[in-house]
Amino acid sequence: MSPYDPSAFPPFAVTVDLVVLTVRRHALCALVVRRGEQPFQGRWALPGGFVRGEEDLAAAAARELSEETGLCAHDPGVPGVGNGAHLEQLATYGDPKRDPRMRVVSVAHLVLAPDLPAPRAGGDANSARWAPVDELLAAGEQASAGLAFDHARILADGVERARSKIEYSSLATAFCPPEFTVGELRRVYEAVWGVALDPRNFHRKVTGTPGFLVPAGGTTTRQGGRPAQLFRAGGATLLNPPMLRPEV
Repeated sequence: MSPYDPSAFPPFAVTVDLVVLTVRRHALCALVVRRGEQPFQGRWALPGGFVRGEEDLAAAAARELSEETGLCAHDPGVPGVGNGAHLEQLATYGDPKRDPRMRVVSVAHLVLAPDLPAPRAGGDANSARWAPVDELLAAGEQASAGLAFDHARILADGVERARSKIEYSSLATAFCPPEFTVGELRRVYEAVWGVALDPRNFHRKVTGTPGFLVPAGGTTTRQGGRPAQLFRAGGATLLNPPMLRPEV
């Protein structure tokens, strides 16, 4: 067997791209940044950047999230708390022509966070905003108006991951504040799935699923009407039975 020769293989770069999702004004929104440099200068893109030589992928994703948005990531095994964000690896994208500069392989990550204030832009991004996912995916059908690079595909994959994962896991609570009502959690499911759910059936399912929710010991009137009981995310990571997505 001939010895391994690194020079026989062409070099390529590795990046991390972030699909950052939150629920704002009852709509599923994604974080996008306007590119301040070429290629695709002036186009909206997912936040992200190149992986440094000393970094592993999770560290690079957490750094980019902090640098470009001001958000911090926490342990992906724990539902979102406070200003933290759930971070998990999504998929890898390696089309040789996905970046006009050179061969670039991107390891995309999915980030879920509660309703957050307007993000700050950093790095090579000169502005950042939360945009409704439906708006971004519709724009992706127009090559000149869509997201830069192959980010429309990455966004679509991230949205589908979130939609499917909240069926069988407690990840929907990552979109909620530390204490929330069943109504607020229902609106998360409605925003992510894009469907209306029956309030009574939903309440029965989530409160009857072992380990999903635990009473927080208080009530709130922040949604108007009568005081509603507050809950926290329970210890369960998998839901049995699952919250099946309605067919539309």
